[in-house]
Amino acid sequence: MIGFLKGRIASKSAPQLTLDVGGVGYEVEAPMSTFLSLPAVGQEVRLATHLVVREDAHVLYGFATEEERRLFRSLLKVSGVGPKIALGLLSGMSVETFARSVRAQDVAALTRIPGVGRKTAERLVVELRDRLAAPLIAPGPAAAGPGAADGATAGGAQAEAFEALVGYFGYKPAEATRLLDAAGAGTHSTEELIRRALQGAAREQG
Repeated sequence: MIGFLKGRIASKSAPQLTLDVGGVGYEVEAPMSTFLSLPAVGQEVRLATHLVVREDAHVLYGFATEEERRLFRSLLKVSGVGPKIALGLLSGMSVETFARSVRAQDVAALTRIPGVGRKTAERLVVELRDRLAAPLIAPGPAAAGPGAADGATAGGAQAEAFEALVGYFGYKPAEATRLLDAAGAGTHSTEELIRRALQGAAREQG
C-alpha cells in the first residue's frame, strides 16, 4: 500500500494530476477539495493516498488531508458506494458538512450530489451515523506546498467550478455553463458556485 506521495506536480486537470516523484510519474485522482488546495504546476506537494485495485487497473487516489482520506475509506465500506461516488461526495461538500449531514440524517442534502440516490443516501446515514457520532473528522492542514493560491478570483472560481461540474459530476460542458450562469458568478467562491449549481440542478429534477 502506498501511504503518501511527495513530489512535483507535472500536470493537473481535474480530477487527475501527475506527480513526479524521483523521476517516476504517478497518476493520481483527487477530489475537488484537494484540487483547490494544490499549488501551481512545477511546485511540490505531499498527498495522502489510497490505492484501489481493480481487475483492469490500479487507481491511486490522493487527498490533501488525512481527514479526507479517512472519510473516503469509510465511504468505500458502504454498500453501493464506489470510488466515483465517494470522490463526488468529497467534491460536492466538505468533510465537516458531510459529517453534519449524516449526524442530522439530512438525506436531502446528500441526494443533491449527482449519482447519490435516496437509497444510497439512506445507507450512508445508517452505516456512518455511529462512526461520525464522535468528532472523528476535524479540519486538517492543507497539503499544498508554497505557491498555492490564497483565494481564487471570480473568473478563476468560475473556471474551477466548471471543471468540477464536468470532471467530477459528469455534466456536459453546455449544461455546466448553464448551471453556473444560473448560479450567478459575482464574487462567489468555487465551493459556493458548485453548491449553488448542484442545488439548481436538484430543483430542476425535483
